[in-house]
Amino acid sequence: MSAEAPTDNRASILLVDDMEDNLMALEAVLGSLNEPLVRARSGEEAMKAILRQRFAVILLDVRMPGMDGFETASNIKRLDQTKDVPIIFLTGTDNDAGYAFRGYATGAADYLTKPFDPWVLRAKVTVFLELHRKNRQLERILAREQRQFDELAARLSAIETHMAASSLKDVLELRRHVTHMEELVQEMRRGRGV
Repeated sequence: MSAEAPTDNRASILLVDDMEDNLMALEAVLGSLNEPLVRARSGEEAMKAILRQRFAVILLDVRMPGMDGFETASNIKRLDQTKDVPIIFLTGTDNDAGYAFRGYATGAADYLTKPFDPWVLRAKVTVFLELHRKNRQLERILAREQRQFDELAARLSAIETHMAASSLKDVLELRRHVTHMEELVQEMRRGRGV
């Protein structure tokens, strides 16, 4: 992604780790993605950050003092605005298979052991960034379609009002067509879950 990319396409990444060295390593690995990297040194800081802005993906250390990664992930997944944000757990321990299970049980999209392969981490984050962009694009398309549905419904209503005031013989036939079109609009809305 070029530096001139529209800000609407930028996808922030939240890095959560209590160790400065780990945060610096993550920034070094992900810096080439040219996306905003936001740091949090604790679960509490992470929660504040997710309430301030939208993130495409969260990289979350499991072992932190205070609110650990599992508790932080549970809190993230409880919020409507963040429940669908993918979380990649990062941990320094690979000898406890229960950690991985617990991570996935709390809603993690992935789980990596430190030291991680930088290429693998970058590739995984890139996939989540692309999914985030596709979801944003879909949201814009659906919003545009909703505005079009609303405009069509308003125009149909205006035609119906105009026909009701008219004395033409064909008004009944036109009204039947307009009613059918209104039913189609309603059916389209139901099909979209609106």
